[in-house]
Amino acid sequence: MQTELVIFDCDGVLVDSEALGNRVLVEFVTELGLALELEEAILLFKGCKMADCVAVIEDKLGRKMPPDFVTQLRARTAEVFERELRPVEGIEAALDKIDLPICVASSGPVEKIKLALRVTNLLPRFEGRIFSSYEIGSWKPAPDLFLYAAKHMGFQATSCTVVEDSILGVRAGVAAGMRVLGYIAPSERALFESFEVRVFHSMYQLPSLVLQQI
Repeated sequence: MQTELVIFDCDGVLVDSEALGNRVLVEFVTELGLALELEEAILLFKGCKMADCVAVIEDKLGRKMPPDFVTQLRARTAEVFERELRPVEGIEAALDKIDLPICVASSGPVEKIKLALRVTNLLPRFEGRIFSSYEIGSWKPAPDLFLYAAKHMGFQATSCTVVEDSILGVRAGVAAGMRVLGYIAPSERALFESFEVRVFHSMYQLPSLVLQQI
């Protein structure tokens, strides 16, 4: 079946935010007494909802986070995004060549998604077509967010292609009955081998992959 709608994750797919966001997290939890390497944080938290991230941190630290931990973390992250966030290399060229309806479906809050897209000048491409787990109270790997996005965009799940960079996102796309393209580093290929997903390593490859029929 041909793709009629492309659903993009945000962090790590449209905006190069994984290292930045996790750097802020690592610095913050270090202040609270938890030593965590950046690579470990990315592996632990990529694609996860905030509540699960906090639970992992509390388990490692052996105590509860301060009540304003998430609020402070989001504020610190927003400041760094304003200064340093960039689009994923090649995504603008890819979007220029994809002549299909597109939208964003992300586990992050709408405000964070819009901030990331605004800072990277991608917001005009997705304005009015941004879907967040916080709107429906369901997070990946459940398929609900992708199904919600497809329904609101007016497409059947089987005609959608999802572009994801995390295992949780890939699982959600597969569970939704959608075609999944995994944007990953070559070193991550083994992690995705057990899933029905076509992996690729450069956004310059994306337009041709989208056009391929299932």
